[in-house]
Amino acid sequence: MIKSMTGYGKAEAVLAGRKFLIEMKSVNHRFLEISLRMPGMLLPLEGEIKKRIGEQFSRGRIETTLRMDGNGNAENEGRFTLNLPLIRNYHALLCQMKEEFHLGDEITLAMMAGFRDAFVSTEMVQDPEILREGLSMVLSEAIRMLTEMREKEGESLKRDLTARLDLITGLLERIDGRAPQGVLDYQKRLTDRVRELTGGMVIDEARLLQEVAIMAEKSDITEEIVRLRSHIDQFTELLMGGDAAGRKIDFLIQEMGREINTIGSKSGNADISRCVIEIKSELAKLREQVQNIE
Repeated sequence: MIKSMTGYGKAEAVLAGRKFLIEMKSVNHRFLEISLRMPGMLLPLEGEIKKRIGEQFSRGRIETTLRMDGNGNAENEGRFTLNLPLIRNYHALLCQMKEEFHLGDEITLAMMAGFRDAFVSTEMVQDPEILREGLSMVLSEAIRMLTEMREKEGESLKRDLTARLDLITGLLERIDGRAPQGVLDYQKRLTDRVRELTGGMVIDEARLLQEVAIMAEKSDITEEIVRLRSHIDQFTELLMGGDAAGRKIDFLIQEMGREINTIGSKSGNADISRCVIEIKSELAKLREQVQNIE
């Protein structure tokens, strides 16, 4: 199923008297980029959260905001406690710095007390497993909602892309039908021009036909039409597939552009030239839409 890279998901739940809320916003991006905003006490879970998100999406910039609300216990309001695991880590790093660089400065209380999140509200003290369980439940729901929206957007994109492919296919059939006429038009122009220049003298028909044959070979667009049809078929298959296809489709559009440019440069037929211009316009619109596909 084709998925858009644009979407939004939000979920919240209450566990052990604490409210967990996660918002996820997704926009298009060449690669997968995950941005997290969360309370300091949740930072130990950052890697786990990013891994969970990365397992579900392959492209797009996903901005995720995590919030926790307190349980409203009046006894704990305004009270603080030491964030001992964090302080121990700070102290170990400072000792390592002293040893590594042979520093003589002492590690003081004032220094340790100045570190961010060294003191935390007692309301924020929570069993790590409770945090993990609450976040896991809410994250799963937020991911589900974001995925659902990206799929809906993807269906809309698919309908638009399919309609434009149908239009390009129709124009290509028109080009294919006009290709033989281009040779005949050239033969007539060449014959009229030669007669004009020779003032009514007898024309060497064999030589004239040879020139027409050379021109026909140079302006033959059969191979380009065959390859362009093949690209359209592959494009359609990717739209029907279930894998992330954005990069593959983008590559196909580039190849389709090369083929139609060659057709335009080879053909001197006015009707074919108009079709080429219309196809180029549709390819530009396809390219813009495909930037939103995962």
